[in-house]
Amino acid sequence: MRAFLPRAVPREMLEDILRVASRAPSGTNTQPWQVQVLTGAAKQRLSDRILAAYLDPEQNAAHKEEYAYYPQQWQSPYIDRRRKVGWDLYGLLDIAKTDKARMQHQHGRNYQFFDAPVGLIFTIDRVMQQGSWLDYGMFLQNVMIAARARGLHTCPQAAFTQFHRLIAEELQLAPEQMVVCGMALGYADPEAVENSLVTERASVAEFARFIES
Repeated sequence: MRAFLPRAVPREMLEDILRVASRAPSGTNTQPWQVQVLTGAAKQRLSDRILAAYLDPEQNAAHKEEYAYYPQQWQSPYIDRRRKVGWDLYGLLDIAKTDKARMQHQHGRNYQFFDAPVGLIFTIDRVMQQGSWLDYGMFLQNVMIAARARGLHTCPQAAFTQFHRLIAEELQLAPEQMVVCGMALGYADPEAVENSLVTERASVAEFARFIES
């Protein structure tokens, strides 16, 4: 979901979601996840600071992701899927391919957590390796599923990784903590056209082999 209502989420519900999500499996029970839960003025301060840097070309250029989320060289079918979901979203929002200003505005909404009342910033200790990142993915999905079970929606956001230095400073993260991603959490706006987007999925036959002998 990329648009949320201003309706608050009780802290007790947030704690319950995280408690349930913490049952995600992890190698030798290492539990590598750390979560910064932002609401109210704290969330607004972080959003304002990142958005200001994002909208300033000089500042934007000075901020780089700390890890590569996407491949350095794109190829089919991955680049085709990426392009399609992007243009499907922009089509719903009536944003033309040449309308760079509106594209920038829409991307900038990431840093406002799409107006969700809760923003989550996930971090991991730098000593942890690739296996722990696999564990982390299961934890993130547990958060999302637990939220849906309680009538909430989410939007996981890799966009925050570009501004990890601002996040670390604003949230006073320990130096050993690395930003994994962000997530918007709240009640989805049912009237927002962007929330009607349903992404396509490859058929099972395209990604699975059944080997019997």
